[in-house]
Amino acid sequence: MDAGSTIYKQSASRLTVIAHLCGILAIILMLVWLLHYRGGIEYHSDNPDRVFNAHPFFMFCGLVFLVGEAMMTYKTISSAMIIQKSIHMFLHLIALCLGIVGICAVFRFHDMIQAEDVYSLHSWVGLSTFCLFCLQWVLGFFTFMFPKAGKQARASMLPWHVCGGRALLYMATCAALTGLIEKATFLELKHHRESRLINFTGLFILLFGIFVDLSVALARYV
Repeated sequence: MDAGSTIYKQSASRLTVIAHLCGILAIILMLVWLLHYRGGIEYHSDNPDRVFNAHPFFMFCGLVFLVGEAMMTYKTISSAMIIQKSIHMFLHLIALCLGIVGICAVFRFHDMIQAEDVYSLHSWVGLSTFCLFCLQWVLGFFTFMFPKAGKQARASMLPWHVCGGRALLYMATCAALTGLIEKATFLELKHHRESRLINFTGLFILLFGIFVDLSVALARYV
């Protein structure tokens, strides 16, 4: 490994640590918000607000946090290729399952309060992201894992797979931020402590997405 690669690897590792910290802080702040200010998380509750709370929690943990972790695992951890691929695929599969629960929660919430579905920019971006994420996972699984495409086909697909994954992380981050803004506006929080907590949660979600992308981008030069 030459000096340039060593520098990139060290920088990517530092950025990965920062990304982990931002992601964990975002989860902690979101839990404080949902448990302390919003009454808790319970998908099968008779309280529609508690049902709704499952939506932001599972969507962030799945389509933002675990997706980011899967990307960093594949690019910043030194291990056998099959192990990297397996962890990468498995984390994305868990993210997909959490995303399904999160989407079902918001549809159930809308049914309980008799609200319209898929009417906001947040819902458009979020649902599009989830559908494309499912497509990305299926194509990636059949191309790179089983039954596995030919060497030339995999080489042609890889740049699209990588760019698609990064684009989906941007979209998921955008969906998370617009969702927080929409909820804060709906609650008319203005300058309450809760509104500042939501702002900090969104800030750490944004930083998580930025540092994940930077760490993955630098790791490509190693």
